[in-house]
Amino acid sequence: MNQDKWYLRIGRASEIAGAKDRRIYRALEILPGFLVWLTFIALVVFSIYQAAWVAIFVILFDVYWLVKIIFLSAHLRSGYSRMKENLKIDWWTKLKERTDWEDYWHLIILPMYKEPYEVVLPTFEALVNSHYDHKKMIVVLALEGRGGEAPLKTAEKLRQKFGGVFFKLLITLHPEDIIGELAGKGANQSWAAKRVKEEVIDPLSIPYEKIILSVFDIDTNVWPQYFALLTAKYMAHSQPDRASFQPVPFFINNIWETPALGRVVAFSSTFWMMMQQERPERQVTFSSHSMSFKALVEVGFWQTNIVSEDSRIFWQCYNFFDGQYEVVPLLYPVSMDAAVDKTFWKTMKVIYKQQRRWAWGTENLVYVLFGFIKNKNIALSKKLYHGFNLLEGYYSWATNALVIFLMGWLPVILGGRNFNVTVLSYNLPQITRTIMTLAMIGLISSAVISINMLPPKPPRYGRRQYIWMILQWALMPLTTIIFGSIPAIDAQTRLMLGKYMGFWATPKSRLTPPLKSQERD
Repeated sequence: MNQDKWYLRIGRASEIAGAKDRRIYRALEILPGFLVWLTFIALVVFSIYQAAWVAIFVILFDVYWLVKIIFLSAHLRSGYSRMKENLKIDWWTKLKERTDWEDYWHLIILPMYKEPYEVVLPTFEALVNSHYDHKKMIVVLALEGRGGEAPLKTAEKLRQKFGGVFFKLLITLHPEDIIGELAGKGANQSWAAKRVKEEVIDPLSIPYEKIILSVFDIDTNVWPQYFALLTAKYMAHSQPDRASFQPVPFFINNIWETPALGRVVAFSSTFWMMMQQERPERQVTFSSHSMSFKALVEVGFWQTNIVSEDSRIFWQCYNFFDGQYEVVPLLYPVSMDAAVDKTFWKTMKVIYKQQRRWAWGTENLVYVLFGFIKNKNIALSKKLYHGFNLLEGYYSWATNALVIFLMGWLPVILGGRNFNVTVLSYNLPQITRTIMTLAMIGLISSAVISINMLPPKPPRYGRRQYIWMILQWALMPLTTIIFGSIPAIDAQTRLMLGKYMGFWATPKSRLTPPLKSQERD
């Protein structure tokens, strides 16, 4: 990596040698949490002394939120409609009409920790059932040394079953306790990518620009036409080594086993990604995605000292290539697991910790803002656009639900007699209730789409379960607070206080097998 861009390898403020830069980075780490807590404190204080101001603010905020819901719902419907059109196309047949598609290779990296065989097996079966030439696939099962003996046994079973299917099936073992590394996906993926480069790609002299890299969570089941569509999009792009390619994650592999609260969270995550596909200028990479191997090598692989490597790689590339990097939405699904554990309360805990880990992506806000300060080659307009969107996004994540559903009542509770006798005090609950009712109507689109996304119902569930799949959306206010705002506040407060998080791997369990990939066509 270019030494002039040393700042692209930063994980936290303490890693910076220069005192001035370290103070700047630390100030940026404090910023998100500071703004959130300042907002809450200000709402409480002003509710006591200037309740009318807060009431007006709450009404305006609710109206803004209603307009935003309508706007995002339109994007959701549009994204879903476009995705359905993509699902109708035989991308494999279209691709084979070109003579040069065989020049391209697919490198698939699957980071694995302690996931059981019944979770990993469907991932490999989905690769096998893909409508693509398996002899153009290099598959890497990236094990963690700290995972123990069980993953090694799983890997050996997979080698015996699938070893002859792909051009190459490579199993790597990421060593424990490498100095300077944070144990997690980023470090494991980087180790695996370097191993396959040294052991397979370089000895065969495969051009990096002809390798399409996909890094998938170990529970990711690709749909049959994924690689054909990806190859077509990659080949059609004017600069494919300056782009990442993002599918829509469907958290449905085990959706029938998930409690209602968990289902709402899972579908909400999917819907958010689907909406972002309609706004590619704002989209970053998330979880399972694809990119040019050439770009990955140029930027020095994934950082090994951070938690949120899935989105960090986009910003790493964006800054390294001076703003000349983008995400191409595929509007095509891959299916993944919803967070589930053996009991209801264990599941709730797992969902919370997963959402907190995702919210820890606020570390990328700090990274991006600092990078923008250091990089003079990125246009100011791009810096302002992305900087504001990131800051607003993480701020809203932490504050919106609490302001809308809870803190809007503060003027009535704390405003005292002088405020409570006013017309505004009388009308505030009614106005808020009306706006919230209108907003909840917008959830009808979410309910309908969620039903259409469901895999076939396991026999042990009755038809009545579909009713609950509709009624569950009434839990949306609760889920946005418990699994939205609170974990976001938790993550941002930790960052503000310098209580840095490590990587936490979401446990995977499966009571019933996911839908076979060939059945998804």
